[in-house]
Amino acid sequence: MKKLVLCFLVATASLAVNAQIEIPQPSPSSTIEQKVGLTDVTLEYSRPSMRGRTIFGDLVPYDKVWRTGANNNTKITFSQPVTIGGTELKAGSYAIYTKPGKTSWDVYFYTDTNNWGNPQEWEESKVAATINVPAMENAMTAETFTISFDDLSNSGATLGIKWANTYVGVPFEVPTDKMVSSAIDKVMSGPGAGDYYSAAVYYFSSDKDINKSKAWMEKALSMMTPRFWHLRQMSLIYAKAGDKKAAIEAAKKSLAGAEEAGNADYVKMNKDSLKEWGAM
Repeated sequence: MKKLVLCFLVATASLAVNAQIEIPQPSPSSTIEQKVGLTDVTLEYSRPSMRGRTIFGDLVPYDKVWRTGANNNTKITFSQPVTIGGTELKAGSYAIYTKPGKTSWDVYFYTDTNNWGNPQEWEESKVAATINVPAMENAMTAETFTISFDDLSNSGATLGIKWANTYVGVPFEVPTDKMVSSAIDKVMSGPGAGDYYSAAVYYFSSDKDINKSKAWMEKALSMMTPRFWHLRQMSLIYAKAGDKKAAIEAAKKSLAGAEEAGNADYVKMNKDSLKEWGAM
């Protein structure tokens, strides 16, 4: 009988431990992904609701640092550097903390994102950027704490923080013009040495137009200080194009560079080719 009772208790305990009843969270988590210009921005935060409570000045005291939401700290991630309040933030993740006031809020972007709520010890050295923004009255009551991406443009957006009858907007700028201008300059200036070199090697290895391969390789090497592996490819392309004299000259230069670098593999490959072409 004792064994039967013991087995029953063990079975009951096992059922209790393995129970997996999922219930709604009082402050559900939210993740928003937003493209701003050419910058990917991801926001992760938890969303408490009013539930009849007075929020600012009571549940959330004025003039004290707030986690800006519930549960874990609110986190924002930028794929490119952004500018907030005149300060450039590097690409990466930041915790968003705020200090709500009656007429304005201080908003902090904090480099330590692994905090449950506020950090146990606030470190000013971890504040990457701070901005003071006006607190405005919201015409419509926001029952649930909400952060949104407002006023989207190619050059930036506003991080809108809404709860109860309060709205604060945190503007940030993204480097769209710099990125596009750089891309335009690169494309309009034509292919680089690496582009010509890759195209030449591909045409050679794929048995495509060897004359194009030769022309592209010559263009590539004219735009760089060629190393022994570049010259090795040059020699092979010349040989395939039927210009044995140029192939031998390039192979000898590649051999000298490989010997100087102590690269035995390239030394052997060049010597084998020079023997094949009657130069050794």
